[in-house]
Amino acid sequence: MANYGYARTSTTSQQASLEHQQKVLLASGVLKENLVVEEVSAVATRPALEALLKCLRVGDALVVTTLSRLARSTKHLLEISETLHKKGCSMQILDFSLNTATAQGKMVLTMLAAVAEMERTLMLERQAIGVAKAKAEGKYKGRPGVDDGKANRVKELKKQGLKANEIAAALSLGVSTVYKILADQKPPKE
Repeated sequence: MANYGYARTSTTSQQASLEHQQKVLLASGVLKENLVVEEVSAVATRPALEALLKCLRVGDALVVTTLSRLARSTKHLLEISETLHKKGCSMQILDFSLNTATAQGKMVLTMLAAVAEMERTLMLERQAIGVAKAKAEGKYKGRPGVDDGKANRVKELKKQGLKANEIAAALSLGVSTVYKILADQKPPKE
């Protein structure tokens, strides 16, 4: 039986948060060699978390500092919880002193996940209202578009056989912007 810690931040600019999580996890009894760290958005695929979940054995515990570092939604959290349960493992969430090895811990986990998801939904609603208000007042313009010259250059480079990531690097654009420009040039599907 071992405790495995998981620490995550969305961006490399959140290094202080990542260091804090690691410090708390180590202080909770997670051994350094059992600490998994990942710098990736919550909505993205998280290969380190997936690998960690696969390597856990009966009696092991997954330890996180907060729910927000682990799951992106109630459904995702409950999927992780079910995966752990099927393997005979538990989860510890340190900021709530919660351990899913107990019936009470499982119940509280489900309630906390629902509250966390509601909080995120409300935050997104407030954000959308703020953006709409700023647009109405002429204060929000969104991201600037790509001028026609640069868009034409994207198309030229694609015709020359460059890949989207190469075009993006050459023109200082995001890869998704390159894909959008290239998608706009295709005739509509019938």
